[in-house]
Amino acid sequence: MKLLTKAEIQIGIDGNRWIIKRRIKTDQRSSIPLLPKALKILDKYNWQIKQYNEPVLPVLSNQKLNGYLSEIAELCGITKKITTHVGRRTFATTVTLSNGVPIETVSKMLGHTNLATTQIYAKVVDTKISEDMKKLKNLI
Repeated sequence: MKLLTKAEIQIGIDGNRWIIKRRIKTDQRSSIPLLPKALKILDKYNWQIKQYNEPVLPVLSNQKLNGYLSEIAELCGITKKITTHVGRRTFATTVTLSNGVPIETVSKMLGHTNLATTQIYAKVVDTKISEDMKKLKNLI
């Protein structure tokens, strides 16, 4: 997302703003609806954008950004190593899959070429298993 440009923020099929871009690694189209908090961040930097193809966020190297994330984690008393990849994995598992977003949708947002790649991210949380079994029990 560090190379996200204004051109890649488009109005989606629902009339809201989406990030629609090609993933560098896979060349797959990735479509991600923007949630209100993300929109606030983008709007904060929007006035600074002079050109349509200019990055919409300040560009930091992964090394620098991961360094800042480590500092923040330390200040918060978090001992687990925090990186941009950990953030991607957390989005895929905790934020989306654990909240009932279908794996096909998550796969598309992550720009994966096949579902098997997303299934690597999809470590199922015990609470999700419990909730799903309760739903099944009610149906039987």
